[in-house]
Formats: sequence, structure tokens, C-alpha cells
Amino acid sequence: MDARAILDKLVSFKTVSNVSNLDLIDWVEDYLKGHGVIATRVYNEEGNKASLYANVGPDVAGGVVLSGHTDVVPVEGQAWDTDPFTVVEKDGKLFGRGTCDMKGFDALALAAVPLALERGVKRPLQIALSYDEEVGCLGAPPMIAEMRKHLPAASAVVVGEPSMMKAVSGHKGGYGWWIHVHGFEVHSSLLHTGVNAIMYGVKLIEWANQINDANIAATPSPIAAQFDPPFTTAHTGKIWGGTAHNITAKDCEFGIDFRLVPGDDIATYRDALFARVAEVEAAMQAVVPETRIEVTERFHVPPLQPENDGEAERLVRQLTGDNATHVVSYGTEAGQFQEKDYSAIICGPGDIAQAHQPNEFLEVSQFEAGQAFMAKLVDHLAE
Repeated sequence: MDARAILDKLVSFKTVSNVSNLDLIDWVEDYLKGHGVIATRVYNEEGNKASLYANVGPDVAGGVVLSGHTDVVPVEGQAWDTDPFTVVEKDGKLFGRGTCDMKGFDALALAAVPLALERGVKRPLQIALSYDEEVGCLGAPPMIAEMRKHLPAASAVVVGEPSMMKAVSGHKGGYGWWIHVHGFEVHSSLLHTGVNAIMYGVKLIEWANQINDANIAATPSPIAAQFDPPFTTAHTGKIWGGTAHNITAKDCEFGIDFRLVPGDDIATYRDALFARVAEVEAAMQAVVPETRIEVTERFHVPPLQPENDGEAERLVRQLTGDNATHVVSYGTEAGQFQEKDYSAIICGPGDIAQAHQPNEFLEVSQFEAGQAFMAKLVDHLAE
């Protein structure tokens, strides 16, 4: 199968993050087995999702990991002109959910497997496909831990998130908490005797606004200045709560997420958040003692730190000819690989502006640029 046929197959699997990805993993495992490559799965706790990794070529150190995720975001509520789970080529673009983010790269990586075997690479090509990247990069860490134990050490990791085939050497970290404010219901005419979970929850959301105001006003560090925006952000994107307009809300739930520029300490923000939670909770309990605020960590994605003469960056610049400096504000699994002592870089086909959008597409020219990259990578490993 060529890369395009593999892309068609991968997109056909409806691997939205809230469902299993095992059908896709089954297919990839069979595809690799057909080329004599044995893959290893790393399941989630429920056993309904799995990551997959494999070593293609000799069992020696110095190879390159091609890292991608298998999950995609939902299509519900989006106005698509075509079937999201069928690749449609039109006007030089490949339309379909995940073509850009990031099954296009996954297809290119898998298509490189027979090429690597045919060329007789002297250092291995390693495939790493994760689950649940879109909901907090949950699947990569256990997979990376197993790769560290069982595969020869790779010299570089290329995470194929859409970067227009540019060498992206840094990204922000992502840290998120889910907040559940447990209030006390009374008729709203007796507001002072109840605890309105929404109104107390808003105090925490306003605290997030204050964090943003302070960071906007501060002078960015040299690393932060490379990002857009050049500061750490706090964000709430969804809120739920309340029973009726004339009842003080018993419950209010929402997330507070941080996107940290490299160099900022998550402990500082975490401690500040928990201190503010304690203040608001104390005010609630002064009215009704059994009220409380529950805080649960949702995800933790470390930043990708620009490396000083990193092997991954040096390799990708050599293969692409890109010598400019690029950083992005979205998070990826590259920081998780780097956290486990891999040299990591982001380089993949497509524009991140198309990710998660209705009528998501990958330009054919980008897909072809990805194919050329893979051919050069295989040549490099065969030297």
C-alpha cells in the first residue's frame, strides 16, 4: 500500500477520543506484521484503547522515532460538505477528519516501513502511535516508558503534528484541573443562608482573569517572547451548574487550564490556584460548613524546551533545509518524549489552522513534502 491508500484506511476508522481505537490498532498491527515487523501494544486501564510501538530494522541504538496519535476530535455540530471519515480529494486538498491532525503523518510513517526494510537501514526506524492525545496527551507516557525499557535508544524523535514541514523546536506546556464546587441549595430569596456554587465558582474564574492580566502586563522572558501570545495563559472554556434560576446552585463544574511558556514553573501556578481555592472554600464553609471545592487534575503535558544543539533539531533541519526558528503555543507529545530524555522536535505536514475544523484538509503538496521527507530520512538511516 502506498501512503495515500494508508491514509484512506486510517481516516475510515472513527477514532474519536470518546470511543475505542482498537480497530485501527488491529489494522496497523496486521499491516506491520505483513512486512515482518512485530508491534507491541500498551493498553489503557479499561483495555478499550491502546498505543502501539515497533522497531523497524536492526536492534541497535541511534534510530529515529516517528511519533503520531491515532485519535481525532468529534465532528458533531460541524457543517461538513463531505463524509468526514472518507478522504475526498478536491482542488489540491485531501478532506477528512484527521487528514491534517494527524493521520496524514501516521500514514507517511507507516508507508516508510517497507521503504526502510527495502533500503536495509543500518539504524532503526521506530513507530510510536498513541491514543487520547486530543484529551490531554494521556496515552503517550505509558508507551514512552515501555519504549525506554524494550527498544534500543533512539537518537531523535520526530512528532508529526502539523507544522507545514517546518522544524518546531518549542511549545508551551499544558496543565489542567477540573473544579467541582459543592454548594448548598436554598430559595434565592434567602441567598444569604445558602451557598451558590456558581457565584463562588466565578471567584475562581475571575482569579484566572487576573492571572492573565498580570502576565500580559509583565515583560516576557527571551524564550517567552518567541511565542504568540508571549506569556502563560489561564483559561476556562466550559462551565456547568445550577438547578433553576430561583435556587442557589448546589453544583458548579468547570476547568481551569494553563498553557505555560517553557521556563515558567507549573508549581507556582498550581500552588496559587490551590491557595485561592482554599480562600473561596473557607468563605463558603463560613456560611454552610459541609460545602466544599473538589479539584482533580485532568492532564499534564510538559513544554517542549528548545534544545542546545539537539540531535532531533539538527536532523530535521538537515532533511528539510529549514533553518528558521519556530515555536508553537499548542501542546504535543514531544514534551513528554523530551521529559524521558529523548531529543525531540515537531515536524509534520499540514497547517494547524485546519486542525479540528469542519472540512479539515491536508494539502496534497504538504502530503508530498512529507513523502519526500520520509525518503530522505530512510536514506539517512541507511548511511
